[in-house]
Amino acid sequence: MSSPLTTHVLDTASGKPAGGLPITLERRAGDGWTVLNSGVTNADGRVQDLMAEGEMVADVYRMRFDTGAYFALHGLQGFYPYVEVVFQVTDPSQHHHVPLLLSPFGYSTYRGS
Repeated sequence: MSSPLTTHVLDTASGKPAGGLPITLERRAGDGWTVLNSGVTNADGRVQDLMAEGEMVADVYRMRFDTGAYFALHGLQGFYPYVEVVFQVTDPSQHHHVPLLLSPFGYSTYRGS
């Protein structure tokens, strides 16, 4: 069994995977959010078990990357203390990959495969 949702974080300033970065996964609940799971990126910058197979439903989700904790771990000061990526799942039968390219003063994301 594999997770229907994965992420991969690359530290573009160092050119390496961003290991040790805490991530929280939430799903929209009315006007707020419900925490579904959390994890920490491994040495390859990945978290692959944020959601169990069959758990994904069509809805709006948010991944909160604790970039401040990651930069502090490496003795750096970043501009963004956290990054929130909000995305909409319309077909829960598909795999969803949400990568983050990160540096102390910028970030980028896209829908991966």
